[in-house]
Amino acid sequence: MSDYSALAPFKELEKYEEYLKIKSLYWDIGTNEFVWLDTRLLPFEEVYRRTRDYKRVAQAIKTMEIRGAPAIGVSAAYGMALAALYSKARNSEELMRDIREAYETLRSTRPTAYNLFWALDRVLNKAQETSKSGDPEKVKEAILEEAATIHVEDVRSNISIGKHGSKLIDNGDVILTHCNTGVLATSGFGTALGVIRYAWYEGKKIKVITTETRPVLQGARLNVWELKKEGIPFTLITDGMPGLVFRQGMADLAIVGADRIILTGHTANKIGTYMVALAAFDNDKPFYVAAPTSTIQKSTNPEDIVIEVRDPEEVRTVLGRYRLTLPDVDVYNPSFDITPPRYITGIITEKGVVYPPYIRNLRAILE
Repeated sequence: MSDYSALAPFKELEKYEEYLKIKSLYWDIGTNEFVWLDTRLLPFEEVYRRTRDYKRVAQAIKTMEIRGAPAIGVSAAYGMALAALYSKARNSEELMRDIREAYETLRSTRPTAYNLFWALDRVLNKAQETSKSGDPEKVKEAILEEAATIHVEDVRSNISIGKHGSKLIDNGDVILTHCNTGVLATSGFGTALGVIRYAWYEGKKIKVITTETRPVLQGARLNVWELKKEGIPFTLITDGMPGLVFRQGMADLAIVGADRIILTGHTANKIGTYMVALAAFDNDKPFYVAAPTSTIQKSTNPEDIVIEVRDPEEVRTVLGRYRLTLPDVDVYNPSFDITPPRYITGIITEKGVVYPPYIRNLRAILE
């Protein structure tokens, strides 16, 4: 196995160490393994998993050991790198066959997070381009370098999102957020929670209200874990409370993340986001979405957004451990909903805050 530690993106990641107090995922350059923090076990256990098998990465994405659109994209890219590095192919043609097989396996894991498809396409295109050399070792190095580049771009984008978004937060503000959009949803720093984190680092006296985020409780488990580690004051509420919270003037604005945004501004995010947006809108409070441009799909049709429907047991139980209702109750368990653009004040990206009309301004930042 070659030594890839000198690849430029790995060196660049070192520049952002001060922002990476928590590492949700990384490439172990000493062992050429992919490593991630199993988010299913938080906040009670902090367990890192590692593998050399892309199928294990696919399993981790599907079972939500790894979750959050940016984290899924970066992890899938590293999964492609594992498939290449540990392939037993004897030539470039056989190697490309193994890479395409990994591509299809990883692509089938989760249907909504656009970063997954964006990252896999980037890595596959790089592999196809490099394979023309006829040198399998060059293909392997190129794929790992592309995956690491996607990783460092995500970290850089998250920090930029935080910087732009922080300008929307005043000293003393209370920010309501829904689902986990921090380090654990990305490869470093976070999107919506990254905006909050950046404002905190600037010394702003802020407070967070986080929903519990049923049924997998990403707010009650993951936001609570991250916010406590940072020392940021917060209050946990149930998913049915945002309307009352805004009406009573307990929150000044809402900032959420996104798993997919299309050019019209329609935004797919964790189920319940639409209700938060409605509550903010009805009470004249700003509602912002924070996401990297890699989350934006060049589509103008909301029907192109596939909504993942997950296992009914997630609703019938608490994390599969405690039963909440009768075992044969019919359950509908969509993982995401779509917020129409009329309820979105602005979309915070690494290129700045995008305001309506979204179909013109989102297209402009992608050009």
